[in-house]
This record gives sequence, C-alpha cells and structure tokens, in this order.
Amino acid sequence: MTSPEKPAPETTAEDQPAEEQPAAPDPRRWRVLALLGVAQLMLIVDVTVVAIALPELGADLGLDRSGLTWVASVYALVFGGLMLLGGKAADVLGPRRVVLAGLALFTVASLLAGFARSPELLLVARGLQGVGAAAMSPAALSVIVRTFGGPELSRALGVWSALGGAGAAIGVLLGGVLTSGPGWPWVFWVNVPVGVILLLALFRWVRPWPGSGGRLDVLGAALATAATAAVVYGLVTAGDDGWLSVPTLVALAVGLVGYALLANHLRASAAPLVDPALLSRRPVLRGLGLILVATALMISVFFLGSFTLQQLHGFSPLETGLTFLPVAVGTILGSTVAGRVLPRLGVRAVSAVGLLVAAVGLAAAAGIFSMTVLVVGITVAGFGVGAVFVAAAASLFSAAAPHEAGVASGALSTFHEFGAATGVSAVSSVVAAALVDPGFDTFAAGYWFAAAVALVAALASLAPARAAR
Repeated sequence: MTSPEKPAPETTAEDQPAEEQPAAPDPRRWRVLALLGVAQLMLIVDVTVVAIALPELGADLGLDRSGLTWVASVYALVFGGLMLLGGKAADVLGPRRVVLAGLALFTVASLLAGFARSPELLLVARGLQGVGAAAMSPAALSVIVRTFGGPELSRALGVWSALGGAGAAIGVLLGGVLTSGPGWPWVFWVNVPVGVILLLALFRWVRPWPGSGGRLDVLGAALATAATAAVVYGLVTAGDDGWLSVPTLVALAVGLVGYALLANHLRASAAPLVDPALLSRRPVLRGLGLILVATALMISVFFLGSFTLQQLHGFSPLETGLTFLPVAVGTILGSTVAGRVLPRLGVRAVSAVGLLVAAVGLAAAAGIFSMTVLVVGITVAGFGVGAVFVAAAASLFSAAAPHEAGVASGALSTFHEFGAATGVSAVSSVVAAALVDPGFDTFAAGYWFAAAVALVAALASLAPARAAR
C-alpha cells in the first residue's frame, strides 16, 4: 500500500496520477517505453492498415462484402473481447511473460495472414492476431505503470496515449503505400521483422515483474469475452443496419445479458476476473468514461474526414492518408502537453480543456466548407482528444494498485474498443444520407454531432468530485 499524498492546490486526490514507483527506478525505463510503444503502435496500425487493402485483397481471395467486413472486424472483436483476460493474465503470471507471449503470437499470425490464399485461413490468422494483441496490449501498459511513478508516469502515459490517434493515421497511410506497392500481403508481413526485433529487445530489457499467483477465472473470462464481442458487434452492425434493426438489438441484448451474468459471477467468485470494488471507484469510472468518449471522437474524426476528403474534395486514398498526418501530429502534441501539465492541473482540468478544444475544432469543420479549415479543425480536435487520452489513463491508474494494473489496463482497452465501435455507429447513423448522396450539409451534421458530444462531456468532466469513501 502507498501512504496518502497531500493533493496539489485546487485539485482532488483522485485527480492525481498514481505515485507508486520502484525503490530504484529502472535505468532502462525510457528505452523499454519506446519498445513497448512501437509494439502497441503495431497493434493499433493493424486495425486501419487493412482497410485500404480490402479491395485488392477481396479480389485475390474472392471475398464478397460480408467476407471483407469480417476480415476487417474479426481482429477488433477478438482484440476487444479478450483484453480483460489478457490483463488478468498479466497480473497473475507477470506482465513480462504475457507481453512476450502475446507479441510472439501476433508476429506468427501476421506471417500466416500474409501467406493466406483462402478466406478461411485469413480469418483464422486475423483472429490469432487479435488473441496476441489482447494479451500484449494490457500487459505492456501494466509494465509501464509498474516501471514509472510520479510525474514521470504522467509523461509516459502521454507517450502511450499519443499512439492511439497516430496509429490510426499511420495505418491509413501505410495501407495505401503497401497496397499500391508490393501488394496486400505486405500489410501483414511488415509486422514480422518488427515483431522479431521487439521480441529480442524486450526479452533482454523488460524487468521480470512477479505475478500475484493464483488462477485465471476461466468462466469469467468466457462471459466477458462473449459479452464484449456481442456488444462491439452490435455497435458495428448499428452503423450498417440501423440502431433498431434485429441484428443490432439481438447482439446488444446478448451482450447485456452476458454482462449481467458476469456481474453475478464476479460477486460470487473467490478469485474473480475483475474485483468488483475496482469498478466501483470513482476515478476508475471517470477514466473509463473519458476513454470511451475520446476514442469515439477520434474515430469519428477519421471516419468523417475520410469520406469528406474523398467524396467532396476528390482526394485519393493515399492523399487522404497523407492529409491525416497533421491529425496524428496534433494528437501526439496534445498527449505530450497533457502528460507534462497533468501533475499540476489534475484530471478534471486537463480533460475539460481537451474536450473543449476538440469541440471547437469539430465545430470549425462543421461550419465552414473548406479543405484547409477541415484539416486544421480536425487537427485541433486531435490535439484535444490526445489530452483526454492521458487524463483517462491517469484517472484510472490513480485508483488501481500495482497488482491490479493488468486488469485495469484491460478494462481501459476494452472501453477503447467500445468507443471506437460507438463512434463509427453513431456518426454513420447521423450522416447516413451523405453516404448515399454526398453533400457538405449532410456531412456537417456529423461534425456538429461530435462537437456537441465533446461539449457535453467537457461540462460533465467539470462536475465536482465527491469525497472518497
């Protein structure tokens, strides 16, 4: 346990990031952060890099629209569904072991995906990529939380959080370059040499943090995986079929029933997948809410921007990817600045300012029909969202003990996937008419909607904290 810290002026204790730190800071900690950051970037890039390759991939393998949808979504479904289990495994077995195992599986699965010459083999390989990613991502964040402390932790979380928006933009660009050049298998094969180098370096430099021991909650993991996959699938389906369609409602209902069964199981289990007390802590709930909103806004920016640039301004896919680079830079800058000022200002101030900045950028994109204004507006929005990513992580980990870091990381990553699916579903519903008959006014409705969400979330984040119990 850590001793209580005196909160900074005009902030509450829950606004401060976790202060727990090794007695002797690891001299290789920044090197380890860089390596884990590259590994996490590779996992995020793999969500969007495939999107650009889908037409060529589908033609080669004879995939119809449904098959292409599954190639794009099965990775995200498995990734999102298994992250709680991956985080719990990191707590029980030790994060270093789970990071290496997850990265190894992801690398081998990437090699298999590139060699796939049948739809079935490609889908299996994409699913295995999702399993590896679900193990590595929360375990890697657990390593970071255990390795850094105090203001250094805030800066490290800033670097980690910047990878979300940057990875999405880099994925679009890289997908265009590789598909136009050596061909679609290279969107998978590019992971192999990077993965091998990272494995060798992380094996040497990551400290072997001990696990807590015990056993994994297999039933809880199965319920969490099934419920999460069902909800994410329902949210994705809502974007295509509508919020009141039978597939959407059935999937969401299955997910809600699954979560109800999971909650009952967690209360009754002697060694639950997630301690129910963790999810009842106000900083944890705030962090999960912030990451959901921030990810939904970021994905909305990429979704709306991609269609607006290509359908209204005549950009090619590669030109669109290049145009998103300023957005990636804005996200990185926002995360970096937030990581430095958060120890002084606190979570509430950083999250509120970030959301207000995002709202202003989105409103500019909605109100003025101009390619320049669009790029500047979504870049400003990326800056604000980058700051919110850091605030979300800092809030959650301020209330998670070191032995809970893995499962807390898994919860954060799970809500990241919820945010991505929710953002696409909600915005695509708002601009459904524009997708059939493109026009500025119909696309503007999507930007106005996202700006309103950011504004409401900013006001909610300023709500005064209740005394900790």
